[in-house]
Amino acid sequence: MMSTSLQAALQPWFDSFPQGELISALISNGVGVVLLMVLYGFTRRLMLPSIQSLMTRLSPSRIGHLSGQLNKANRRLAMLITIVAFLASFEQILVLPDWGMELCRTGGQVFLVIMSGFLMSSIIGLAHGIYNQFSFAKEVPIQGIVQVAKLVTFIVCLILVVSIILDKSPTYILSGFGAIAAVTLLVFKDTILGFVASIQIAANRLVTMGDWIQMDTYGANGEVIDLGLNTVRVRNWDNTVTTIPTYALIAGSFKNWRAMQESAGRRITRALYLDLHSVTQLTGEQTTDLKQEPLLKEMEASLWQDGTNVAIFRRYAEAYINQHPDVSKDCLAMVRELQTLNHGLPIEIYCFSRNTSWVFYEHLQADLYDYLLAQLPRFGLRPYQSITGIMQP
Repeated sequence: MMSTSLQAALQPWFDSFPQGELISALISNGVGVVLLMVLYGFTRRLMLPSIQSLMTRLSPSRIGHLSGQLNKANRRLAMLITIVAFLASFEQILVLPDWGMELCRTGGQVFLVIMSGFLMSSIIGLAHGIYNQFSFAKEVPIQGIVQVAKLVTFIVCLILVVSIILDKSPTYILSGFGAIAAVTLLVFKDTILGFVASIQIAANRLVTMGDWIQMDTYGANGEVIDLGLNTVRVRNWDNTVTTIPTYALIAGSFKNWRAMQESAGRRITRALYLDLHSVTQLTGEQTTDLKQEPLLKEMEASLWQDGTNVAIFRRYAEAYINQHPDVSKDCLAMVRELQTLNHGLPIEIYCFSRNTSWVFYEHLQADLYDYLLAQLPRFGLRPYQSITGIMQP
């Protein structure tokens, strides 16, 4: 059993005891364990929380929201300090045989590498949390890059741990990776593809958190709630969640509605199908009645002379949507006639909603359609209906 500095200092106190050397060794080991526990408790409960509290007071808006991540980092930093102190002092405090001292040295080095990896992971997480508080973070998400950084950190830690256990240089471990490169690429194929896709997504700002995307191949149509290294999670409008491989956003095609939400309006294209048998020239009575309509008073006189009821209705509908307060005045608005089909004459409303929210948009679209549908009898028009049966009295 190796004698230590602390045991040598304690030995004179126990020379008169029958097992004085054993007692001094046990006391030395006990003192070492207690000192490590005191050091961990001091750093974990007093020193690091005080530093965290000071940082929170200096920047409550940024640091205050990261208290959970800071607590985790504090625990790992306190453990790291304790391990460093153990490696620096165990040879002077602990009394163990040679194999026990070697085991403590190797175990301490392994735990030092592991805890350093966890601490680095916490630091990366804190940096990501601070980054997310900036205004441009939503447009340029870096979660995929953060996950890759953590993955690389733990891979490096794994190599170092193996090299410590085998007592070999890390270059010796790395030299063996060439033989298993094909297997490694196969295992981490999705991760590599996801990493490349994450860089392209962040650089080109293709998708951000909260975007409304539609990808029919995967049945996704909703809001992006998680943009990770390997998968993108989308909460659909029926409250189901669809998981999409990150690389699929680059390899395939998808629709992002963000530009529409940020624009001056959301497009409305809805057609009224008119019965072709109701398309006629206006009668004198109809013309006299419709000339009193405020929305038609500024219409050209030539249209009244030769215009059909469909032409006058189109002018009326266009004037109506142009004066509607909920229709965007910054975007195109018109009513056009489409190609005649076997189920009637389509008269399409083409305009943009002032508000891009879904509920508002649907209500406005229905209100415009319902109002114009109700005005058809004034122009002698009828909507087209496909009758599949005859009701018996």
